[in-house]
Amino acid sequence: MITWQAILSSGWGALIDYVWHHTLTCLVPAFFIAGAIASFISKDSVMKYFGLDANKFLSYSIASVSGAILAVCSCTVLPIFAGINRRGAGLGPAIAFLYSGPAINILAIIYTARLLGPGLGLARAILAVLFAVAIGLMMAIIYRKEENQKNKEMPMFNAMDNEKGNDLGRLVFIATLVLILLTATSKFANFIKWPFVIAEIFFVVYMSLYWFERSEINMWLSETWNLMKLIVPVLLIGVFFAGVIEVLLPPAWVGRFVGGNTFLGNFIASISGAFMYFATLTEVPIIKTLLNLGMGRGPALTLLLAGPALSLPSMLAIQRIIGTKKMLTFVSLVVVFSTVAGLLFGVIMG
Repeated sequence: MITWQAILSSGWGALIDYVWHHTLTCLVPAFFIAGAIASFISKDSVMKYFGLDANKFLSYSIASVSGAILAVCSCTVLPIFAGINRRGAGLGPAIAFLYSGPAINILAIIYTARLLGPGLGLARAILAVLFAVAIGLMMAIIYRKEENQKNKEMPMFNAMDNEKGNDLGRLVFIATLVLILLTATSKFANFIKWPFVIAEIFFVVYMSLYWFERSEINMWLSETWNLMKLIVPVLLIGVFFAGVIEVLLPPAWVGRFVGGNTFLGNFIASISGAFMYFATLTEVPIIKTLLNLGMGRGPALTLLLAGPALSLPSMLAIQRIIGTKKMLTFVSLVVVFSTVAGLLFGVIMG
């Protein structure tokens, strides 16, 4: 029998684990990157690659493969998504980035192929890119009128857009922040990676003091803080309730319902993946365990496609960024696409 003490303990444990293992190395660097994007990247630059009138092939290509570089989870990608959204990115490319960020990082793809087999690894890599583009395009089509109206109402520039001459410095600055994220989340031994992280942080401090005006740094820190206030509270609440759900709906219990390749089994896997929280790479050993318990390969792919891209914490944060209606549409598309893909994969693989 599950007691209230066990439920609260699981939620609190999930929250402590998230803060301890993901806040410093993943979330904090991501917020500083997002703040830099929101303050240093001109609206014209964002609109050129991700705006409504941008070359669709170019914008969706960049957005859909970005996850191969950033090894982030569904929560860590949110600040960066919010940053490009604030700078005027079209909903479609922004959603493609939001889905692809945690879904196709290169470490997860390799790990999937090695632990779960090359079939699942290849299917995950190909379908994650295709889903990012397809879901982004569908969101853009569904909310075309709203996006056109938002584009008209957005100011054409802010203070940073008028300042020229330091574009290379801003690019190096943002690249260094991304490097901090990549280094801090790498699998190198601590005695190797942390000296590099410290050196990179010192370089950011040096650039802040000597490469930029005080007004630029103040805007960067202000944007970072605004994004943190927008996302962090609901994110932490969501992490707590994700821990509660894990007790009420443990993976072993889910495994008993997804043993075959039925539509219901794939749908259950998709819904379960949408609400469960997976830190980067942790979905692979969890699914390996479920496969050992008798989970079908179709539902396994469904979980791989829906789980990393969504979680209860990320849903709450996405709702704060783009609104309830768009959030529910995005979640529904991910669930439907993942369910159908898993069903077809299960039929093909036999």
